[in-house]
Amino acid sequence: MNHGGNIYRFAQYLGCLPEQVVDFSANINPEQAVDLDCLQKVQFEPYADPDYGLLKQALKVRYPQPVDVDIEVFNGASAAIFALLRWLQPRDLVLYTPLYGEYAQIAGHLGCTLHNINRFDSLAMAVPKNSTVIFVNPSTPDGQLYDMRALLTQWQAADCTIIVDESFLDFCVADSVVRHSTQYDNLYVIKSLSKFYGCAGIRIGFILAAAQAIKALKRFEPAWKLSSFDMAYMQQALANAAFIEQTRQQTAHRRDLLGQALQASNLFVRIYPGQANFLLAKLANDGNGYQLQERLAASRLLIRVCDSFVGLDKSHVRFAVKDENAIAQLASCLSDIPL
Repeated sequence: MNHGGNIYRFAQYLGCLPEQVVDFSANINPEQAVDLDCLQKVQFEPYADPDYGLLKQALKVRYPQPVDVDIEVFNGASAAIFALLRWLQPRDLVLYTPLYGEYAQIAGHLGCTLHNINRFDSLAMAVPKNSTVIFVNPSTPDGQLYDMRALLTQWQAADCTIIVDESFLDFCVADSVVRHSTQYDNLYVIKSLSKFYGCAGIRIGFILAAAQAIKALKRFEPAWKLSSFDMAYMQQALANAAFIEQTRQQTAHRRDLLGQALQASNLFVRIYPGQANFLLAKLANDGNGYQLQERLAASRLLIRVCDSFVGLDKSHVRFAVKDENAIAQLASCLSDIPL
C-alpha cells in the first residue's frame, strides 16, 4: 500500500467492505460542510456553465485576492498541477523535498531537469537562474508551516517561476502568498478543496495567478471540466463560513490527541510537529513501517508508509487526523504492539 487513500485495494486484501476500513492514510477532513439533502434540486440539464461563474464567485468570496489576479478551476488539484506544468514546460524544475510524487512524475513525462532540495537540511540553498520552483506549504508529509517571505525574495532574485501548493493551508491561521502576485507575475498558487471540506470524491482544485497568466493557461483547457453536482456541492460548502473556524479548532484538538497516542505508544523516536491535518512519525530503531502497517491491518486500520517521499524511508509513517473514536482505536492498537 504505497499510496494513501486506496481503501478499496486494502479492503479487498482484508476481505472486508471499504466502509469498514479506518483510513489514517488519506489526509481528508472526517467532517463535511454540506448536508446532501440541500442538493436534491440540482439540475442535470442543460449543460453546466462552462465559465463556472457561480463557483468562481464563491471562491473569490472565500479566498480574497488582489485586483488583476484570476482563478482557473480544475477537476482536482492533481489535474491543476499537470495542466500548469504542461503549459509552462519548465526546463529546470526545483522540488523542495520531501513532497508527494505527482510533481516528479509529471516532470519526468515532460522531460524536465529535476533539482531536489531537502528543505529539512538545505532550505536556503541557491536555485538555478530562471528555473521553476515548487514548494508545498504547509508541507507534506510532515505538515510544517513555513514563513514564505525570505524564500519568495530569493526566488524572485533568481527570476524563477514560482508554484506554491497551498492544498493544506486552510487548516492553518495563515495568509496565502497570493497577495504577492501583484508584485510578481510569475507566481502561481495551487489549492485543493477536497482535503479541508472532507469531500475526496468531489474533484475540484484551482489555480490563482495574474489575470494575464490565467488567460493564457485557459486557452489550452477544455470546457465542462466540472459537473453541475460538483459545483453545486462546493458552492454550498464554501458558503458555510462557520465550518472554517470549527474545523481549525477541531483539527488542532484531534491532532493533539493523535500526537499523544503516538507518543504514548513509545514506538516512535520522533513525531514531527505538523500544523496540518496529519502527523509524520519516525519509528524507533529504524523500524519497518510496512510491518507496523501489517499489524494494524488486523484491526482494519490503514496508515501511510512514506518511503515514496524523496528523503524519507520505510521507518517514516504518516497518520491523518481522524475523529476521536478512530484515534482512540488507533491508540489501543498501538499500545498492544511490542516495542
